[in-house]
Amino acid sequence: MAARKASSFSFAGMLALLVAGALAAGVALALGLAALLGSGPAGALLALLVGLPLAALGARAAARPWIRFLGALADGLASLKDGDFSLSLARPRGLPEAAPLAAAYNGLGERFRAERQTLLQRELLLDTVIQATPLALVLTNDAGIVIYSNLAARRLFQDGRPLEGHGFNALVEAADAALREAIAGGQDTLFTMRVAAEAEIFHLSLRHFTLNARSHHLYLLKQLTRELNAQEVASWKKVIRVIAHELNNSLAPISSLAHSGRALARSPEPAALERVFGTIAERAQHLHSFIDGYARFAKLPRPRPEPVAWPAFVERLKATLRFTLEGALPAAPGWFDPAQLEQVLINLLKNAHESGSAPSAVGVRVSERAGGIEIAVADRGPGMPAAVLEHALVPFFSTKPEGTGLGLTLSREIVEAHGGRLELRARAGGGTQVHVWLPGAAAAAADPNLT
Repeated sequence: MAARKASSFSFAGMLALLVAGALAAGVALALGLAALLGSGPAGALLALLVGLPLAALGARAAARPWIRFLGALADGLASLKDGDFSLSLARPRGLPEAAPLAAAYNGLGERFRAERQTLLQRELLLDTVIQATPLALVLTNDAGIVIYSNLAARRLFQDGRPLEGHGFNALVEAADAALREAIAGGQDTLFTMRVAAEAEIFHLSLRHFTLNARSHHLYLLKQLTRELNAQEVASWKKVIRVIAHELNNSLAPISSLAHSGRALARSPEPAALERVFGTIAERAQHLHSFIDGYARFAKLPRPRPEPVAWPAFVERLKATLRFTLEGALPAAPGWFDPAQLEQVLINLLKNAHESGSAPSAVGVRVSERAGGIEIAVADRGPGMPAAVLEHALVPFFSTKPEGTGLGLTLSREIVEAHGGRLELRARAGGGTQVHVWLPGAAAAAADPNLT
């Protein structure tokens, strides 16, 4: 019971008791020695010589629990700094002031352990996902050494063997020439290389970022052969369906009219024969236009941009289809293939007139924007529902009974071949707007795909 009471004293109380006891013992010793020696100063000096070492020993004994506790706390903090969160401090006996500090340290260690466990679980999940993905992933440091790779990358570069620790340049040098050229290009690209004697299409993505104050490079290689083949097959099926539909729509009446013409030839009726041959000629012309549209789409030549003065270009366009010019034309000439862009705008203006818009409500605006030129063609027709806007640029998609679905697709191909983009938007107040953006001469010259 006495020991338990002593342990409940605070360090300040124990130190006060120690000082008081030392003073009392020193006074008693000094008085006793003075009486024994018969000299007060001599007794006091002798008491001081004996009492000081005893007081030092007592102070050291009193401070020993704190010294042990602070040493354990220093070791624990060093372990936290080294990432070891397994050490805990025992509840200090006889040091009530140190108990909150020990509890705070233990709580901090427990929190660190929980956060590390959560982080390890997330890293394990992320690594499992990355290793299972067919996307080949390689991460290198600023020295070009592979520090992380997944199974797909290992199979692609080293037949499944680990890549970590290898120089990435050496791995690339031993790979297919197409892969070497794609990585040397330093930008995202599509390329074809041989894998297991088969030609495979890949998409390369390159990313650069800083991690722990060091530059890192991430290479992502995605095999697209299956997806592209599936899209190609789907496109061919759609082409075949469209062609079959158009051929049937024309050949069926031609066959019927040919039978009627044979019957009329036995007892000629000039007016009836004229109708028969006129219809046959009309359906043949439709087929010719239909096939010609596909041929132009498949044989679209590369654009030959040149400086084009806007006033003369717009006047030629006005001679073909009616529209209202909104705003002033840019002073600087445009940079595009005039024949191809004229074909694009004729397609867009023709669609605007066929939308049911009043001819006077069909407008064209040419303005400078984002280092290039934006041409907006707008109408006041009923507009396009969201589903139609979403698919309007898909090849062979058409809402017109006689449409081939190639007009907007061909227009987009021409615009993108110039390095630009074509967008369809619903117009406020009703109608549709088509925006064509083309880069200026400087931007086009900086694009390696246009040179």
